Amino acid sequence: MKIVFFGTPQFAVPTLQKLLNHSEFDVLAVVTQPDKRRERGNKLTPTPVKAIATAHNLPVWQPERVKKDTETLTQLKQSDADVFVVVAYGQILSAKILNMPKLGCINVHGSILPKYRGAAPIQWCLYNGEKQTGITTMLMDVGMDTGPMLQIATTPIGLLDTTQDLAERLAALGGDLLVESLLKLERQEIQPIPQDNLEATYAPLIQKPDYVLDWSKSAIQLHNQIRGFYPNCTATFRDNVLKITASAPLGSVGDRELPPELQELTHKLPDLSSVSNKPGVVVSIAKGIGAIVQTGEGFLLLREVQLAGKRPQSGWDFVNGTRLTVGEVFSAGS
Repeated sequence: MKIVFFGTPQFAVPTLQKLLNHSEFDVLAVVTQPDKRRERGNKLTPTPVKAIATAHNLPVWQPERVKKDTETLTQLKQSDADVFVVVAYGQILSAKILNMPKLGCINVHGSILPKYRGAAPIQWCLYNGEKQTGITTMLMDVGMDTGPMLQIATTPIGLLDTTQDLAERLAALGGDLLVESLLKLERQEIQPIPQDNLEATYAPLIQKPDYVLDWSKSAIQLHNQIRGFYPNCTATFRDNVLKITASAPLGSVGDRELPPELQELTHKLPDLSSVSNKPGVVVSIAKGIGAIVQTGEGFLLLREVQLAGKRPQSGWDFVNGTRLTVGEVFSAGS
């Protein structure tokens, strides 16, 4: 099966590698986003997908706007591919491109469709506290993740899973599912299933205000925001911006899902149940772990933070380094 692969971030790499390592697939070329300049050194950096493609001596096409790039459109047409595979490419494909390959364009999407259509399904899935998610392979149409589904694979979500954890798991799952879907599609062993649009939800791009932590929310809501929009959620501490990159909700229904050492922590701090402070106040210090902060409902343990211009550090190192004391206040980020 002759394939042109469209993809950009690390999430797409396992699927490309699966295709390259499979004897029944011939990856003809890769389409990926243009190289970007990174902050440090301002050097042009290739996308993760381009790095893999280059290592395998594959042609790489990087149009600014694939729908308008005459050269790329000509190359795609002349490739005579059986199928285009699309994994987190980052640009919308036109009907003209979708209709080029014999078997169509197949997308690997990071949710159980029709839930979480759009650009950030993994992030919003965690933000909303879902207990399960998965990968869907689908035949693409001109809509936003609206095409008929081929197959679905699911995975449970742990209480402390972050976007990074879940993305790594789903990326591996997606590679395996795509291989299976392609083989079944070629052998006509699979029947595409239309999506139920009435069940659809949308997962838009994350905006800067989404990162701001509001301590009047419950501990579980704040925790889901922190792990869903990892590693960018912000609070203000001593008039400085502080990123909170790992947390754990205490005194909530999720306690039973915490690892044993954190469950033990909640048992050692029964006095917290009688604490009544304004949201954002440090109510206790868990020795060896980090600060415990009052929220609108329950308490949030700060397991990892990052000061501006510094590397991430454990909650306990932050406590020691800043000489944090009970009664200090975290306010909303900026």
